[in-house]
Amino acid sequence: MFLLENTRFYPGEEANDPTLASNFASLADVFVEDAFGSVHRAHASTEGIAHILPSAAGLLVQREVHALERVLQQPERPFTAVLGGAKVSDKARVIQNLLPRVDRLLIGGAMANTFLLGQGIEVGKSLVEPDRVELAVSLLRGDGSEKLVLPIDVVVADSLNSSEVSAVPVGAIPASSAVYDIGPETTRLFASEIVRSRTVVWNGPVGVFERDVFAPGTYALAEAVAQCPGYTVVGGGESITALGRSGFSDRVDHISTGGGASLEFLEGRVLPGLAVLGYANA
Repeated sequence: MFLLENTRFYPGEEANDPTLASNFASLADVFVEDAFGSVHRAHASTEGIAHILPSAAGLLVQREVHALERVLQQPERPFTAVLGGAKVSDKARVIQNLLPRVDRLLIGGAMANTFLLGQGIEVGKSLVEPDRVELAVSLLRGDGSEKLVLPIDVVVADSLNSSEVSAVPVGAIPASSAVYDIGPETTRLFASEIVRSRTVVWNGPVGVFERDVFAPGTYALAEAVAQCPGYTVVGGGESITALGRSGFSDRVDHISTGGGASLEFLEGRVLPGLAVLGYANA
């Protein structure tokens, strides 16, 4: 048995160098890919080696693919997706791929600010992507006009370290404040959509949950996912951390280890490390 250090230390790993792949292959008789978090990268140790050795997916990779294919291809309905995080640019392709498939797509986190700005709602000092407002507006058309659900109220403060916070309607965000969490009315709205669903995918917190004062929205959604009677999938490092802190990890059907790989799968991209193993829809 050999244990290699981080393969990205090797020159040629990220370039998928065939000589390096051959060197890796010389150490074994078969290759089993069980690092789902790396299958979206065409590296020597993830894609190149699989062209040389008899190869197969490991049990973890099989579970990941089964879970993500299930929600994309055979979801029980209603199907609700919950997306949070900071940037529309990080999740735009996921939104575009999910909109035709879901019944509701709930948007929270700082990325919601860009959508609100696209609706002509002032968001004060909140984090936004001005160069993605037009993209947000386009996503709100078509399927998005009926399926995208944005916050109706938010928790604001003058700074991230402020101890004075308040919940306000999205149309009343003070110019001197920034949004750091979804508000109680939005929390109830989002939770009601989640608990009535038969399939739920959640990726990205809806507030700065690392601070207790801005954690209620994210933790409430974690509880709602746990209460959902259907099939539930949670992905993304921050979402998994929040789920763990909320104490509901054992009540979710699948927690994805993939991070970027999970997102790219939900975007509908071909993942090189899966495609080489024969998965047609990675």
